[in-house]
Amino acid sequence: MEKMLIERDVAIPMHDGISLRADIFRPKDGKPAPVIMTLGPYGKGVPYSVGFKPQWEWLITTYPDILPGSTKEFMNWETVDPEIWVPYGYVCIRVDSRGSGRSPGKLDIFSRREAQDYYYVIEWAAVQPWSTGKVGLNGISYYAITQWNVASLQPPHLAAMIPWEGAADYYRDTARHGGIQSNAFITAWYAKQVASVQHGNPNTVMDPWLGERASGPAALSENELVANRTDPIKDVLERPLDDEWYRSRSAEWSKVTVPFLSAANWAGFGLHPRGNFQAFMDASPKQKWLECHPGRHEEWFYLERGIDFQKRFLDHFLKGEDNGWDGEPPVQLHLRRPFSDNFELRKEQSWPLHDTKWTKIYFSAGDSSLIWERPAEESANTFKALSETVTLMSAPLEKETEITGPLAATIFASSTTTDMDLFLTFQAFAPDGREVDFQGTIDPHIPVAQGWLRASHRKLDEAKSLPYLPYHSHDELQPLEPGKIYEMNVEIWPTHIILPAGYRLALQIAGKDFERPLPPGTPNEAWVAKGSGPFLHTLAEDRPESVFGGQTTVYGGGEGSESFLLLPIIDR
Repeated sequence: MEKMLIERDVAIPMHDGISLRADIFRPKDGKPAPVIMTLGPYGKGVPYSVGFKPQWEWLITTYPDILPGSTKEFMNWETVDPEIWVPYGYVCIRVDSRGSGRSPGKLDIFSRREAQDYYYVIEWAAVQPWSTGKVGLNGISYYAITQWNVASLQPPHLAAMIPWEGAADYYRDTARHGGIQSNAFITAWYAKQVASVQHGNPNTVMDPWLGERASGPAALSENELVANRTDPIKDVLERPLDDEWYRSRSAEWSKVTVPFLSAANWAGFGLHPRGNFQAFMDASPKQKWLECHPGRHEEWFYLERGIDFQKRFLDHFLKGEDNGWDGEPPVQLHLRRPFSDNFELRKEQSWPLHDTKWTKIYFSAGDSSLIWERPAEESANTFKALSETVTLMSAPLEKETEITGPLAATIFASSTTTDMDLFLTFQAFAPDGREVDFQGTIDPHIPVAQGWLRASHRKLDEAKSLPYLPYHSHDELQPLEPGKIYEMNVEIWPTHIILPAGYRLALQIAGKDFERPLPPGTPNEAWVAKGSGPFLHTLAEDRPESVFGGQTTVYGGGEGSESFLLLPIIDR
């Protein structure tokens, strides 16, 4: 390869005696260079174009000129292209995490052991003769989540990182939304992308660069493979409350001190963006930036504008270049308007935005309306939790309205059973009735925002809650008394939309996942779905019909039952 030196399957020793395996791509001049690293379970020997063929075909078909100057032959899923970054003057390292690919050990996703391994790998890379001693991290999804986790351990040579679409709280972002187990994505993802390339799996793809299995030379039986990995669905089902097990798989914001660029997707409800926003709000470093973009999960990371943005950040912190990055405003938003592919960039100084006008729009439950003035009379709307929904709709907006930031709902409701799940979907509709939706990270038709809460998890952590951002402690179950009205505060994940005058706002309330009917013959694979992507909550053991299949009544107006939606309206 003319552009770089390549070392395959390099052994990096861990403190317990095993060695993780890495592929290293270095500049040919042999001069020390800063490092860009990823560590994860998808197999460093699995080519993007083979292991993730549908996503690959979409990318190169949609953007035939993407990554100019690269043959794209050395790419892995969700990691940087070494043919782009090595000529920029970086060493690129891809590491198979413990128990995955060609690295032995027990496979335990997002674990503290994995974060400790990452710490050792960073420190190993920093002292190699081809390294300047500055290590940066840059990757998508799993390769972003592990950045938060290892940064919490503060490896001395970690100099900067770009967690691109990365969840950070394993309980709230990933495993249990509002206390409700999110199972469908994890089930499909773990089988397809993780267990399929577990170390010792004899039925995985070939590593074309080594001419051997991407899962290593060992050939384990199915029983041996199962015994050598954890079961994420079972692990979460057994732990309905937040505890040390979840905390050990989550960021510790007070300990995340390294400069970072947190890149969030506006339409990633159910997995990543909550972590990106929380990081910017709560993590410790003074040098931190938040970038918000639309599009598919993997899309903007590889576009020229995305790479240029990443490069300026890393050049500044890993090479010390005076390129103006330190003058960049800390918040960079790509704006969304209905039915438009023009996402102009606007730069801000804070998140939430400094001129946010927190505005209540009230439930008028009896006529299924959202109204700007608190209704004097109490009203109610009852629906079957597992089969019906209620949609509250506003009058047409009188002027162009921007909604940017986190949302929250205060809902007074009762159930005929001892618990209920609330699934909230914030929508917008054009004057002709068309729903405003966007290409999501996976699903092509994502609504404006979503949020969830299990009623028995309604307890708030008052010290961490904000008026616009309820924070639930998830440390005890509080069953309902059937028929009794309870106040519940529901977090709705951050969003952004600029709506013209004449559009309507809507809030769908349900006891099940949001979904739209599909036209006959439309594929509905786990990676497409019906408006919520694969981020569904369908595990019967977590949601038995006897408990969650009752009738839910939502109240509005009157004294002591004034349900409302809190909107972050930008007043300019």
